[in-house]
Amino acid sequence: MKKFKTLLSAFLLCLTTMTYAAKVDTLQVASTAMGKTYKAAVVLPNSYAKSKSTFPVMYLLHGAYGHFSDWLKNTPNKKLVHNLADQYNMIIVMPEGETFSFYIDSPVNKESQFETFVTQEVIQKVDKTYRTIANKNGRVITGLSMGGHGALYLSARHPDLFCAAGSMSGAVDMSTMLNRDSSAQIVKLMQPVFGDKSGSTELYEQNSVLRMADKIKANKLPLIIDCGVDDFLIEPNRELHRRLVYNKVDHDYTERPGAHTWDYWENSLPYHALFFNKILLKTKTK
Repeated sequence: MKKFKTLLSAFLLCLTTMTYAAKVDTLQVASTAMGKTYKAAVVLPNSYAKSKSTFPVMYLLHGAYGHFSDWLKNTPNKKLVHNLADQYNMIIVMPEGETFSFYIDSPVNKESQFETFVTQEVIQKVDKTYRTIANKNGRVITGLSMGGHGALYLSARHPDLFCAAGSMSGAVDMSTMLNRDSSAQIVKLMQPVFGDKSGSTELYEQNSVLRMADKIKANKLPLIIDCGVDDFLIEPNRELHRRLVYNKVDHDYTERPGAHTWDYWENSLPYHALFFNKILLKTKTK
């Protein structure tokens, strides 16, 4: 009996090790556009070290007030990203987006050029460092809140880089932020992006995903969008869904119980990974 217990313990330990076998790298990405070096977290599936194959990449963007390591630190299950990388044999990259960049290139501040950073500098560095499928057929992008906006915004403006995109609780109408109690704080936080015009509702609307429905239609990228029914961003997401339906844009749209919380995003991310895996399997045969 004692021998059986020892073997069982060894088996469970082995199983745990296999489950959490993904490796995490912290990649230093030099930004010529901003004159700085930022970090990106890179999760490599267990299968990466065991083969010489190339791997698809999911770019996973963090939200406002956050940083590149959020997805590894803030989900209730700290192994969520690791497990998804192993399950779908994909590399997952979480780049820095600063606290309030919205992943756009500031028209007034050369030190806030995060559209260029992600679409050029991060992707180039990742493709040079790892064995990736270094074209759009091997890249997908998604994110939460500000990162949801960023994923849809960047994929709409750079359809040559991604084969699918997603958004979780996306801030798809940036002007919504100015209607909150903390609007004065929002204006201050957005000054590195919009400068003296960071209180202009029109400027926020011009850079919102809601204004990009026609461009999204023209690109024909597969999309997955979801939001919690108790989220303060639910109405902008419903409006985006309505505009996409009106434009006859095929997309996966879901509302689930939940608010603007890590519990919601932990539940949401596996649906995105599954959706992307189906797309990546199709593009692999092309």
